Amino acid sequence: MSKVSYYTKEGLKKLKDELNHLRDVERPRASEAIAEARDKGDLSENAEYDAAKEAQGLLEMKISKMEEVVANARVIDESQLDTSKVLVHSHVKIKNQTNGAEVKYKLVAQSEADLKAGKISVDSPIGKGLLGKEVGDIAEIDVPSGTMKFKVLEIWRE
Repeated sequence: MSKVSYYTKEGLKKLKDELNHLRDVERPRASEAIAEARDKGDLSENAEYDAAKEAQGLLEMKISKMEEVVANARVIDESQLDTSKVLVHSHVKIKNQTNGAEVKYKLVAQSEADLKAGKISVDSPIGKGLLGKEVGDIAEIDVPSGTMKFKVLEIWRE
């Protein structure tokens, strides 16, 4: 069964644009590369042909996966979301209970994650640990280095 992912309108548009680029630009390029390699002679000893076929196979697999993601994508109207607890597309301010550092994140779908922009995946350990928490709750999150504790300070929508 396929997994439903939640996106902003902009995030879903970006995903669809990338899929269209793969279909409309990259797929024809792969076909041209195969045709050029085929024209170079004996296919049994043609490494260029084999490489082009392999690249086409990888491209088709990527397209197939992206089509599945787009088919199972749902757009969230952020203005309708509950701000009493952390959900997908929540903005959250948390405090590391060990060192006192405060950090702000937005929880997004995996394909929209961008740590530099403060967007973390809901599938990441921290994202999973924060889901469902309310202001004042302590999230205990298992990470490779052990267990981290974060206090939820604020939750908001933009």
